[in-house]
Amino acid sequence: MKLTLSSKLFVAVQALCTFAVLAMGFAAYLSFTHGFLGYLNDQAVERLRSTLPRFEQAWTAHGDWEYLRNNGHGWFELIRPEPPAGKTTFYPGTPPISDLTGAILRFTLLDSQKHYVAGYTAFDRQAVLVPIAHDDQVVGWLAMTPFETVSATGDSRFQLNQIRSSLLIGLICLLISAVIAWWITHQLLQPVKRVALATRRLAAGDYSTVLPETGNDEAAQLARDFNGMAATLASNEQQRRGFMADISHELRTPLAILRAELEAIEDGIRVMDGPALRSLQGEVMALSKLVDDLFELSLAELGGPAYRRDPVDIGALLGMAVDAYATRFAERQLSLHLQGWPQPLLVLGDDAKLVQLFYNLLENSLRYTDAGGAVNLRMGRFDDQVCIDFQDSAPGVPLEQQKRLFERFYRVENSRSRSSGGAGLGLAICRGIAQVHGGELSAQSSPFGGLWLTLRLPALEEQA
Repeated sequence: MKLTLSSKLFVAVQALCTFAVLAMGFAAYLSFTHGFLGYLNDQAVERLRSTLPRFEQAWTAHGDWEYLRNNGHGWFELIRPEPPAGKTTFYPGTPPISDLTGAILRFTLLDSQKHYVAGYTAFDRQAVLVPIAHDDQVVGWLAMTPFETVSATGDSRFQLNQIRSSLLIGLICLLISAVIAWWITHQLLQPVKRVALATRRLAAGDYSTVLPETGNDEAAQLARDFNGMAATLASNEQQRRGFMADISHELRTPLAILRAELEAIEDGIRVMDGPALRSLQGEVMALSKLVDDLFELSLAELGGPAYRRDPVDIGALLGMAVDAYATRFAERQLSLHLQGWPQPLLVLGDDAKLVQLFYNLLENSLRYTDAGGAVNLRMGRFDDQVCIDFQDSAPGVPLEQQKRLFERFYRVENSRSRSSGGAGLGLAICRGIAQVHGGELSAQSSPFGGLWLTLRLPALEEQA
């Protein structure tokens, strides 16, 4: 039979409680049994000592113990219990406990040589001996053979009642422990059951599942972690759907143009000449560029397992990129300024990917800076980071849109036309490359009226 987690926990807690109750009951039984017998023996010894004055008086009166041999009445007169102080007779229930338990039947009188005189005949070496003195000389011994088991009817009944009470208390404790074990099982496993049910709903695609976050214990922390995971999955699912929609939209436009061009050529509306081929080639190149960008973006988001990790001078790489774009900036009537750094700026990374990052940033400034403007680049080292700033002139980007610049397929409203804007993947690829290298890319408003992009990468100490 397959046991549930609730059953296992209940059995474990109940077994522990049962073992504790049984162990305590057994220990109490042993303690009571031995302690009760010891108590009876102590009472008997006290009863024995209380008769010493009578035996001393009897020795003084007779000078020996011979008169007690075979004299049951005389023996009883010596060991009989005394009435309570101020009383001449016993009331019911007043005799000492030792007399009620039959301890006087275990009393023995021995002479000075410890030879039997009267009383209990089966005394042994375990007997408790009390000397009888006369004129500072031992004239005899009183012996009490201790109890080894409870034999009196009253004592046995008392012991049996104690055992029954102990069993009843044990059963009540087991019942209470069962209730407590059930409550603990319910309280501990209820959050787990809720998480299990919510996990099944989450696996079925219900990303709106939310667990209550009550308290500050581990169960509440588990609920918070689950809700965070559900929110992340919901966000990822939303991004996935948006990503697929964006890809479909970006692919639909060039494919629609290609289809229209080919149908026009097939129907004879358009002649297959150089301009038609160049138009088709342009759309194919746009598709190819989109696929390449998607591939680069996937590499960056997956962590770039093929990225190299070599010490590179990022300042030299940026200088190469600026030189490569100088002609294109001049054609657009844009000034390009680079403020260098007197020392090498070393980072650990892939030089090809870093050059691609710089190309994308320069391409972004080239596309979205108005003619006659300027692009200012500044690099330097601050503490353990290499910082590179890209500051261009108007037009700027509204503050509420700056945080979305690095989203896939996101384009600012004034650059959505395909003539000036791309697919909206360039800055997303740049941030991915920066993150793979352990850095970050952020955006803010430029003091020149445009966009200010800041790249930060971990600096590498120059090897001596």
